[in-house]
Amino acid sequence: MALADTFTAIVESLPDDWTDLELDLRILEERRYVEASTLLVICNPHPYSKYDWHWRLQVAHRFGHAASVEAVHTGLKLLDDAGIAGELVVRETRTGRVETVQMWGRPESVREEFRLRRAQ
Repeated sequence: MALADTFTAIVESLPDDWTDLELDLRILEERRYVEASTLLVICNPHPYSKYDWHWRLQVAHRFGHAASVEAVHTGLKLLDDAGIAGELVVRETRTGRVETVQMWGRPESVREEFRLRRAQ
């Protein structure tokens, strides 16, 4: 299965309230590491050094300091289009977190409404 298709299957299997996803990516042809790195730059992969896996990909669902689902899918699709095969493994998922926003001076009803809308 192609990397982009595998990623799509992973994302679709998660509950709707997931917030963060960490994946490890390994390519099968290590001689194409530099080429793969340039194609993945869109999703800000974190390279591993002296480890069996090549990159860690951090994905954010609706908010957060990570790459968007679309950016990661695009990067993996670029690898597929270049003929660079590899494998993905889910390392960690987080669910149920709510975005933190400065709410000083706002009534509690506004804060609760914000939490309810963002948690969906």
